[in-house]
Amino acid sequence: MNVKMRSIEEIKKSIRLNIVEDYGKDGLMAYYSHPRYNRRQMTIVFSCDRGWEHASVSLKGRCPTWEEMCSIKDIFWNEEEAVMQIHPPKSEYVNLHPYCLHLWKPVGQDFIRPEKDLVY
Repeated sequence: MNVKMRSIEEIKKSIRLNIVEDYGKDGLMAYYSHPRYNRRQMTIVFSCDRGWEHASVSLKGRCPTWEEMCSIKDIFWNEEEAVMQIHPPKSEYVNLHPYCLHLWKPVGQDFIRPEKDLVY
């Protein structure tokens, strides 16, 4: 099932998203206040480039939690879309921020995932 991401216009309507830079159809940079952690803002950079939709999510003093990453996923993608976090070979690591996680989705195509009953 190939489901499209939310439109940039729809993404910009999120009440918890404070857009700092708008890159038009190519993405944005924003701060996000999670409902449970209002004192801490996550920095988000979203882009759509070279065949990939990508959200970079970071905090100042710790990595984002699963719940926080799910909140970001729900802003940028529809609930029936699958996105992924990638653990590349160590020789390809890029670490520009110690508390940053990424969500990725190839544009216009599905990707292979384990069967649902294997993921528990």
